[in-house]
Amino acid sequence: MEILSWARPSFCADSNNCPEVAITPDAVYLRSSLHPSSIAQLTTDEWRDLVAGIRNGEFDV
Repeated sequence: MEILSWARPSFCADSNNCPEVAITPDAVYLRSSLHPSSIAQLTTDEWRDLVAGIRNGEFDV
């Protein structure tokens, strides 16, 4: 796997329990800062659908 540049939300800057994302031209990678070796790989379409679902409240409990 290529070297990935991970980013986390600004509100998590000082926390150790945050989602992290790395975006490449071909895929989007997600991981938790608590388990950085467990990485999910999404296509750009899957990423777009996930972000749209979050924005639309589809995952609100």
